[in-house]
Amino acid sequence: MLKVVEKSKWWISASLIIIVIGLGFMFTKGLNFGIDFKGGTQVVIDFGKDFNKAEVDEIIANYAVEPVTNKLENTQLEIKSKDLSSSKLNELFTQLKEKYSLEDSALVSQDEIGSSIGNELTKSSIIALAIAVVAMLIYVAVRFEFAFGIASIIALAHDILITLSIFAIFQITVNTPFIAAILTIVGYSINDTIVIFDRIRENRKKMRSASYVEVADTSITQTMSRSINTTITTLITIVAVYVFVPTIRDFAFPLIVGIACGAYSSIFIASPVWCFIKNRKAKNKRKEEKKA
Repeated sequence: MLKVVEKSKWWISASLIIIVIGLGFMFTKGLNFGIDFKGGTQVVIDFGKDFNKAEVDEIIANYAVEPVTNKLENTQLEIKSKDLSSSKLNELFTQLKEKYSLEDSALVSQDEIGSSIGNELTKSSIIALAIAVVAMLIYVAVRFEFAFGIASIIALAHDILITLSIFAIFQITVNTPFIAAILTIVGYSINDTIVIFDRIRENRKKMRSASYVEVADTSITQTMSRSINTTITTLITIVAVYVFVPTIRDFAFPLIVGIACGAYSSIFIASPVWCFIKNRKAKNKRKEEKKA
């Protein structure tokens, strides 16, 4: 039987170190919000044929500030930049027309994204995340018990904070796909946690004389291989998508980080927190009985 809960201080300390470092970067440098949140210019250019994206990106870098480019349908290129003025866009498009023999109609669209849209998007994202977390808490509390619900929410908060910390530390751009990834992580992480909690509930009936720690360690040991295999299989798929489908890397990368964190928190965070809550509750109950 694995001794996971007994060493919970090590697991929690490792996570806290990453989170504290991440929060430090968030308070000093902040998150690197992209065009979807800060506003900027979005342009789509149709080359009419397949093209070398890396070569075009080198040209774009001379005119746009922190450009984000995505290849669409092999013939079109989407360009997003926080600062791409009309004059710079004209110079960029002129150079691309000369190099790739493009017509004026190749400039398919040019849109300005205002910062007010980004503010509204931020509010909507926070509301969506809050609703998801509250719904998860209610679901787990009703299906199992309130202690399981609290442990699940702490594990979810851990996954979100670790993912945010990674993005803050390495100043990775945060756009709308990141929000979609966070909501996906919440769903995946709670599913993995519920599998372990379901086994804990079953083992509590079989191991009535055992302590909460023993029940949790036994349950983790029994579900460990399932959790690891499921996570590895999922990560292989998402990593393949990240490598071979560049257009959705903004979504795939936070998903990779979050799913790995979700598997970790389900095993090393959620169950120890549940044990702490149950032991604390039992201790308080004994104190009340002594007073009575």
